[in-house]
Amino acid sequence: MNVEELYKFWSEDPYFDEATRAELLAIKDDKKEIEERFYRDLEFGTAGLRGVLGAGTNRMNMYVVSKATYGLGKFIVSEGEDAMKRGVVISYDSRHFSPEFAEITARTLTSMGIRVFLSDELRPVPMLSYSVRWHKAFAGVMITASHNPSKYNGYKVYGEDGGQVPPEAASKILSFIEGIEDIRTIHPDTLEDAKAKGLLTYWGEEVDEAYTDMLDKLVIDRQAILNQKDMSIVYTPLHGSGNKPVRRILKKIGLENVHIVPEQELPDGDFPTVEVPNPENPAALSMAIELAKKVDADLVIGTDPDSDRIGIAVRTTVDGKETYVPFTGNQVGLMLLDYILDSKKSAGTLPEGSFAVTTIVSSKLAGAICKYYG
Repeated sequence: MNVEELYKFWSEDPYFDEATRAELLAIKDDKKEIEERFYRDLEFGTAGLRGVLGAGTNRMNMYVVSKATYGLGKFIVSEGEDAMKRGVVISYDSRHFSPEFAEITARTLTSMGIRVFLSDELRPVPMLSYSVRWHKAFAGVMITASHNPSKYNGYKVYGEDGGQVPPEAASKILSFIEGIEDIRTIHPDTLEDAKAKGLLTYWGEEVDEAYTDMLDKLVIDRQAILNQKDMSIVYTPLHGSGNKPVRRILKKIGLENVHIVPEQELPDGDFPTVEVPNPENPAALSMAIELAKKVDADLVIGTDPDSDRIGIAVRTTVDGKETYVPFTGNQVGLMLLDYILDSKKSAGTLPEGSFAVTTIVSSKLAGAICKYYG
């Protein structure tokens, strides 16, 4: 179908709900907007889907999510009964419609006979990745648009190792999505049917505890933390999903003087206090830094909506004036790399043949640090 035919189909066919049809009828005289919404399908790749919320094939909505999920489901079915039984773990962040997209993902998969583990509340990407491995699932889905503006949402697919699907798997999923000739052939279960089939399970507190215990075991120098247990720290989740898990691990390892930015503590898909919820953008940490000045904090930490990106600022003195200096992602990564390698080498626990993995967009200083430690 061309743009006009797709618009007519989506705005008139009873397969689409009343809200979708009403939204599209409201733009019936806006040819440019109609073109933008229907000139293509939202692109699926190794990063999944990401787009502006709204009705149309080039927008993020429950029908586009269900179609992508049906393609993922077809891929899982093609991998055999064991893959279907191992199933898919689903989580979501604080963005608009994230819970609804997570639910339609679950209901679409169970309608295909695939087992689903659905988070009972918003949880971040690192926990989704861990939960895939904890459940020994075949795949995972995270509903998120990371640190993009509030008008966006997205859909990321993860493999059984907890990492984003590689290009080969993404290509297969895409081919199954493109093979769907009529979206009306997709009929997600109701929640009641999904539960009655025994294919829908909710996950939560047990994984929270396991994940926190796992993180606690990664501590290299517990005494160093205990020495600084009273250090004043400010944390902001920037209205996202990091609030509970970040505070939980900080408390677990013994950091007791943690202050939360109250205006940014609770989930809010509008992200009303920031222009863009990216903690690596110094402007996003401005409220946290103001609180840090009031509570005499040495360290400011921020995480993005799906809590897989961190920004920090530290108190220091510049030209005789006390200030807070933000660090870039590269700087944080390099300091962590140096600390981990130095600590392990000093303790004699750095294994032979150790290596560090970096990316083409990361600092080349990582290579120099690794060379230094052999």
